[in-house]
Amino acid sequence: MAYDGVLLISVLFLATALLMPFTGGAITSGNHLFRVYLLIWSYLYFCWPWVKGGQTLGMRAWRIRVSQADGGRLGWKHATLRFFLAIVSWLPAGTGYLSSLFDERQRTLHDRLSRTRLEALTIVKD
Repeated sequence: MAYDGVLLISVLFLATALLMPFTGGAITSGNHLFRVYLLIWSYLYFCWPWVKGGQTLGMRAWRIRVSQADGGRLGWKHATLRFFLAIVSWLPAGTGYLSSLFDERQRTLHDRLSRTRLEALTIVKD
């Protein structure tokens, strides 16, 4: 999560920089449209790679892939559900993530509810 967090921050900085010429160089505090704009960028940062290959850049570094519970590739429906449920998993105090400590398959709340799973990839050497 830390790797993807750092990468997401850089994406959001770039998204903000792209918007600045259209706002006169300033965005007011509490601007709800700006928050929605950043949420869309965040959604695309996570969901696009989940659907296309099952991995964000941070997940690639740790050789982790997300898939459907049955092992199939994520579609937009599962990716979208997982994205928004992951936000809910942070509330309150990350208990949706901490719930993985008590699950027999170490699934987070959003993985259980969206019927997805994380799988570790093995390295095959010739």
